[in-house]
This record gives sequence, structure tokens and C-alpha cells, in this order.
Amino acid sequence: MTSPAQSERSGPRTGFALGTLALGAFVMGTAELVIVGILNLIAEDIDVSVGTAGLLVTAYALGICLGGPLLTAATIRLGRHLLLWSALVVFLVANLLAAVTAAYAVLLVARVVSGAVHGLFIGVASVMAAQLVAAGQQGRAVAMVFGGVAVSTVIGVPLGTLVGQGLGWQATFYGIVGITAVALVATLVLVPRVAATGPTHLGSQARYAFAPRVLGQLSLGLLLMGGQFAAFTYLASYLEDVTGIEGGAVSAFLLVYGVASAIGVFGGGRFADSGAARTIVVANVVLALCLTALYFVGENPVLTALVLAVWGLVGFGLVPSFLLRVITLAGPGGDLAATLGASAVNAGIAGGAALGGWSVETHGADSVVVVALIIILAALPATWAAQRLRPPADPTPPTPAPDSVAAPSTTT
Repeated sequence: MTSPAQSERSGPRTGFALGTLALGAFVMGTAELVIVGILNLIAEDIDVSVGTAGLLVTAYALGICLGGPLLTAATIRLGRHLLLWSALVVFLVANLLAAVTAAYAVLLVARVVSGAVHGLFIGVASVMAAQLVAAGQQGRAVAMVFGGVAVSTVIGVPLGTLVGQGLGWQATFYGIVGITAVALVATLVLVPRVAATGPTHLGSQARYAFAPRVLGQLSLGLLLMGGQFAAFTYLASYLEDVTGIEGGAVSAFLLVYGVASAIGVFGGGRFADSGAARTIVVANVVLALCLTALYFVGENPVLTALVLAVWGLVGFGLVPSFLLRVITLAGPGGDLAATLGASAVNAGIAGGAALGGWSVETHGADSVVVVALIIILAALPATWAAQRLRPPADPTPPTPAPDSVAAPSTTT
């Protein structure tokens, strides 16, 4: 029988709260990647080279990887609701500054700040989403947050690029500011205040978040995402050189992957709830099979499209399990660990892209699939062994954050 507390945690109000968190993740995911499509416009307008403008992408990624955990550590005593809307305020201001400035240095700083609060928001939102729902639904809740990022790659980035190319790159940033404002109002109105589940002392959080079991899981996430992006970053070149397609057809193949990835994230939440550790192992095996298949069928457009669809479903479908596993293994250090999980994903993407770039330059576009496969296969024994990792047996009793109130009990 479902208790009143559980009904409250699965009702419309919880759905609106999770949707709001997903909207915040959506606008941040859009801001992170949309700049790729307007990079040449920015370079021309502020009189820098495209290579120099490309550092704006790197700046954002570094903001997530380094600034997110540092901000989380610095604000660990603050309530989560306060952190959520404060992060959106800073994000809004940073992107407004990016829209009105003509100075490259200012734009670079705005990107670093945006990335840092992006990392903070995703970490806090992931933990909060898991706490808003009843036991056994945490994976789906975390998937809602990360699903916002996945959907941004399919909808937000193409639309933002279209706006920038039609109305100027500043219009893209103004659009981001507008959606952020909507997410901010929705957060203030629809997202409830809930109690922190762990200690608010940084030392206690760090002791759990940097435990060997958590670091091991973070390393797996880095390998799994790094392996995928060693190939995916240069997928367009692979499709042109190996599969023999070009122009709009390349975009269509990338869209297949993007849609499958978004579906995979949301579907992956259910698998995370049924067994996160097991899901990661299965996903690792399927990824290895996909990359092996791509190596052999890469010259066949139809089979390549099918492989990309499965790759997208599984490659991003494992992310909710990974993030849930990190949060669970950290126990009371889940707030800080969740941000580290987002950092590991982005560090893997950055590292994989760099390794793939080296492979393309030295061995050609067809080599990236082999490099990706080697990394994915190397991760498999560790992924299998990581199933034995267990959360701390004696977690520190939770200390409510200053502006929080206790969440309803799920005891039946």
C-alpha cells in the first residue's frame, strides 16, 4: 500500500519540480554547446581567430570540471533551494554580460563563471531530484535532470545556432537569458525546500565524497565517456571519409544519434532504479559491441545508422546509473560527489576529444573507432569489479541546511 508521503512524492507537484530542474539543466546544456555553431560569428565580430574563439568552449568545460566542485565546497553550508536559484541568477547575469560585451576577455570570464555555476546546479539538482521522489525512483529522477542536458543537444543547440546565424550571436545569448529567467521563476515557485541528507561541514562531506569507492566510480565514468567521445567528437569526419556521406546527410546521422541519446537518458533512469551497477556493466559490453560493429560496417550507411542509434541509447543511457551510483556510494557526501560526477563526465568528454584529435591527425578518421574501442574494453574489468562497491555502513546523521525543512518520511 502506498503511504501518503509516497503519494506526495510521486504526485503532480513533484513532477512540476522535476520538470523545473530539467528546464534549468536544458538551458545550461544549450549554453555549453550552442557556441560551437556560432563560433565563427563571434570570432569575426570581436576580431579574434576561430582558434582563439574556440577557447570559449574550453573555458566553459573547465568551469564545470573545476569551478563546480569548488563552488559546491564553498557553499556546502547553504540550503539547496538557495543554491539552485542563486546559481540561476549568476548564470543569467553571466550570459547577459556575454550578450552585451565586445571584449574577448570579458566573454571568456563569463564563460568560466557560467560553467562553474552549471556544475554547481547540475550537482545540487541531481541530489535534490533523488530526494524528491520515493525509494526506488531515484534513477528516474536523476535521469530527468540529465535528460534536460540531453534534450538541449537535440533541440536547444540547433535552435540557438539558427537564431545566432539569423539574428547575430548576441541574440543566442539573449535567448539563453530569457529561458534562464523562466527557469528561475519556476524554481522559486515550484521547487520545494527539502532538508540536506548529509553533513554541512566541508570536511565531513569531503571524507565521503573522496572515498576510494567513489573515486573508483568516478574513474569509470571518465573512461566510459572519454572512450565514447574519442570517436563521437570526430564522427562527422568518420562519416565523410569512411561511410561516404556528406552535407545534410551527416547532420541526419548525427540527429539519429542525438535523438537516441535523449531517449536513452530518460529510459536509463528506469534501469538505474532496477540495478545501477549492473546497468553500467551491460552498457559497457554493448558499447564495446557497437564500436566493434562500427569498425566492420562503417562503409554501409544503413547499418552505420542502426549502430549509431544503439550507441546513443546505451552510451547516454548509462549516465543516470553512473550519477546515481556516485551519489549512493558517497552516502552523506552525496552533495559534493554529485558535482564530481558531472566533472568526471565533462573531463571524460574533454580528454576523449583530445585523444581522438591526436588519432585523427596521426592515423586518419577511421582510427578513432579503434581508439574508442580500446578505452571501452579497458574499462570493462573495472566496471565488473565495481559492482562490489558498497555505500558507507555508518553514515553521518543528516544536518538540515539553514533554509531547509525536512522532506516527508517514506516510512510506511
